[in-house]
This record gives sequence, structure tokens and C-alpha cells, in this order.
Amino acid sequence: MFATRARRVLPALLALVAATTLGLAQQASAAPAAGGRFVALGDSYSSGVGAGSYLSDSGSCQRSSKAYPSLWAAANAPASFSFTACSGATTGTVKSNQLSPLNSSTTLVSVTAGGNDVGFANVMQTCVLQSEATCLSAVDNAIGQINGTLPGSLSSLYGAIRGKAPQAHVVVLGYPRFYQLNGNCIAGLSEGERAAINRGSDALNGMLAKQAANAGFTYSSVVDEFTGHEICSGAAWLHSVSVPVSNSYHPTAAGHSGGYLPAFRSAAM
Repeated sequence: MFATRARRVLPALLALVAATTLGLAQQASAAPAAGGRFVALGDSYSSGVGAGSYLSDSGSCQRSSKAYPSLWAAANAPASFSFTACSGATTGTVKSNQLSPLNSSTTLVSVTAGGNDVGFANVMQTCVLQSEATCLSAVDNAIGQINGTLPGSLSSLYGAIRGKAPQAHVVVLGYPRFYQLNGNCIAGLSEGERAAINRGSDALNGMLAKQAANAGFTYSSVVDEFTGHEICSGAAWLHSVSVPVSNSYHPTAAGHSGGYLPAFRSAAM
């Protein structure tokens, strides 16, 4: 009887040991991607425009010590941290100007790019200064670019990142939804304009997610993190029209620590 029980128990024990060993091996292989050599690429949503505390050597790129890449690096102490994100960057300028730190030893990459390719800043300026009809037309035009030219631009950038950092875990982060509809704003844009801008943000995020998946990258949305903290929420983590104007429609320091950082942290592990 004991021999029979042993024959039944032994395979189960061996399976448990194998599963445990496999789990440990998977954890070990994941650890370098989360804490090894980190490169932060992208536009102003990665550089930290609007968060203040800009690094003295970053110039007009406005890289901030309060931006999510800086916060993640400070908390995780990677072996190396290269921060090349820059205000105003497009997919093309990220590809041409920011990829030099990437190599076969890079283990983790973050990137935000795409908003400037489709003229987000111009859309917002149009919506603030012109009629609702003109605003809605500008949003529709941006969505046309999101569905038309942006996929190829993203594919080219993501391919270049993978080519230079073949071992890296790459996290593509999205953009917030900007307005809480039926919120507490009593002036400014109409509800129709706010809804249209949110629709444009959703379209952009959808394309980023699709192209990230095509490239084998991880997409991390920030919409949930910013829900309840949009403009018109009463507890906004986004600047509305601001002085300096470059801060407008960018995350505050709280938006990076409470919004982007958790979204990146969960995807980086």
C-alpha cells in the first residue's frame, strides 16, 4: 500500500518541484528587464513638461526629475539610466535623435510618441481659439492621420528600437483622456469639443496599443490612472491652458507620480 501511495505521490511532488523551479526561472529572467539598463525615450509626456524641476542639462527638451522615468529610476536603481525623451519629439525625431543609448545590453525601454505626429498641439490651439465646428474638424483630421500615416511611423520607430535593443522589454505608454465630461468647468470649451478631444485621445491610444502589439512590445494605458483627475474633475493631474503655455495639457508632477509612474511600474515588471 505504501509503495502504491509513493508511486502516486512522487509524480505530483516532481511536478510541483518542476513548476516551482520554472516559476523561479521565469522570475529570474524577468528581473533584469525591470531593473537592469533602462532607457527612457519619447516626447514631452515622458520628458516631464509641466512637472517642473527640469534638469539643468536638458535645455529645451525639459527633462524633469519629477517625470515618471526619473521617479522609476530613483526607486529601482537600475545599473544605468539614459533619459533622452524631449519636448516636441515625433516618432521620426525619437528615431533619429534619441536611440543612441540603446544596445544589446539594454534591458528596459519606455516610450511615448505619436501625439506630435498628428498635430495634437495644433488641435488644442484650434479648439481653444476657434469655433466648435472648426475644433471638431481638426479632431477628425487628426484621427484621419492616426488611421492613415501614423501606423507606418510607429512601425518604423518600433522596428528601430528593437533592432538596437534586441533583448529589451519595451513599454509603450499611452496618453490620458483629457476631460471629465459634465465636470465642474464653467467656462472654456464646450462639452462637444471636450468629448471630441477625448475621442481623439482614445483613437490615438488604440493605434498605439495595436502597433505595440504588432511589434511584440507591452502597451500600458494611463486612462484608468487619470480617471477622476482629468481637466474639469476638480482634482486635475493635467494642466489646462497655462502660463507658460508649454505646460498646457501636460501632466503635473502629481500626474507623473500618481498616473504615469504606476502605469509604467506595472508594465515594467
